[in-house]
Amino acid sequence: MDILLFGAFPYVAIVVFFIGTIWRYQTGFKYSSLSSQFLETKKLFLSSVPFHVGILVILTGHFIGFLFPSWFTSAGGDGIISFETITLAFGLSAIAGLIFLMIRRFQNERIMTVTTKMDILIEFVLLVQFGLGIWIAVELRWGSQWYAAVMVPYLRSIFTLDPNISAVSAMPIAVQLHVIGAFLFILLIPFTRLVHFLVAPFHYITRPYQIVRWYWDKKAIRDTDTPWTTTRPKHL
Repeated sequence: MDILLFGAFPYVAIVVFFIGTIWRYQTGFKYSSLSSQFLETKKLFLSSVPFHVGILVILTGHFIGFLFPSWFTSAGGDGIISFETITLAFGLSAIAGLIFLMIRRFQNERIMTVTTKMDILIEFVLLVQFGLGIWIAVELRWGSQWYAAVMVPYLRSIFTLDPNISAVSAMPIAVQLHVIGAFLFILLIPFTRLVHFLVAPFHYITRPYQIVRWYWDKKAIRDTDTPWTTTRPKHL
């Protein structure tokens, strides 16, 4: 089972990720987040900001640890404590933002109308991942140290096509589930709206300004109690 989960499944996830993203691009299904901002704005802003900031900091910390593991193993106690405190704080920020985004989705009928099964699935996968990450940070102290000593060699062995699962298969179950969840997340990306992060909108920097004039009544059109009509409510 360890060979399947930690030796074979990562390659399945990576292959599906690349084939799936190419297929999605070729079939005309654009790399879009399918934003629901027009349906509801205030709760989206208050939830998405801590979620995006938190997940970006967490991923950056993992990426730095992957590139420079020696820094973690040689850093002093104060430096490690500060790093782990910061990452824990942003991890809590990410999970709080995700929970509020999920509450917003389930409470708003209009957003639920444009919600797919994959939207719900990927959110629950992320919720479990964040929960495991926070549990590991609190209960299994000095994670940055064993991440550099155990996880980085394992991840590098995956990319060198010579997976060494001996160390990761001996880790606590929470860590193993966190690793499996990470590759499951990678596998699901091509089939969700999260694929939009693969295409950074750099063309926005150089494109001409767009002037947008909204003549609709924003409060009325975004109010879930406003009945559906063939014409949109306008300002009086």
